[in-house]
Amino acid sequence: MTFITISEVGPRDGLQSIKPVMPLEAKKAWIAAEAACGVPEIEVGSFVPPSLLPQMADTAELVRFARGIPGLNVVALVPNAKGAARAVEAGVHGFSAPFSMSETHSIRNVRKDHAQMIEEIRAMGRIAAEAGVHFAVGLSTAFGCTIEGAVPQATVVRLAAASIEAGAKELSLSDTTGYADPAQVRRLVRAVRAEVGEALTTLHLHNTRGLGLANALAGLDEGITTLDASLGGLGGCPYAPGASGNLVTEDLVLMLNAMGYKTGIDLEKLLKVRAILAEALPEEPLYGFTPDAGVMMDYQERIAQ
Repeated sequence: MTFITISEVGPRDGLQSIKPVMPLEAKKAWIAAEAACGVPEIEVGSFVPPSLLPQMADTAELVRFARGIPGLNVVALVPNAKGAARAVEAGVHGFSAPFSMSETHSIRNVRKDHAQMIEEIRAMGRIAAEAGVHFAVGLSTAFGCTIEGAVPQATVVRLAAASIEAGAKELSLSDTTGYADPAQVRRLVRAVRAEVGEALTTLHLHNTRGLGLANALAGLDEGITTLDASLGGLGGCPYAPGASGNLVTEDLVLMLNAMGYKTGIDLEKLLKVRAILAEALPEEPLYGFTPDAGVMMDYQERIAQ
């Protein structure tokens, strides 16, 4: 069965979404514990100004720490070329940059229209190429925008191709708003892959309306090989208070392992890692069905098949 890479984004996407600042040592313990469970890739933070996101102020130190863990792919998010340079200096294996498919959203959030963003991607691509690190672009609001509403599929396809031309080596489709449904995921993945081929590898899905796992399966059916997820669904969701934001890592691992996909992740060990989050962030809710219900009685038999 196919190997599916699960990229843990909680230390970045989860922590930047909440007010409390997780202590550095707790972050290190989290990253080390997940890596010990077999999680192959962790997005340890983002290189944004600490004045904007104090939760991410220690990202460079986390990169240096995580690089010492054998076999772990250490990645970070960067908003621009300046952030890309900082990521390279810290020693990341790779970095990703968000590119909003909604031009209104892009202008409001990063003060750049699509043409300006393509030039920024080009600059980041040069930095990555010179340093020999991997460069991915996340096509955010690809499934819909809270400002513009529906985002035309043709726009996503065009900007995906432009991102590759500008220097991105890999693309992900991001359901920033939690609007995606499985049929839409299939259509959009198929359309983008028809244009850029296997450069589209990843889905970043939210579970805002309870469709996260269904959307993940739809993506796998279309050839997606990497799925982002967050331990405990950390961070909630700004678009639906009280709802889980990212895919819950524990639930995703259970589903994939039970179905026969290979993830390399020991679920029983992973379920114990959320204790680190509960202790460091006692006021933050953690989501997921598997941590409460446990695994199926025949789970070991299923994963052995």
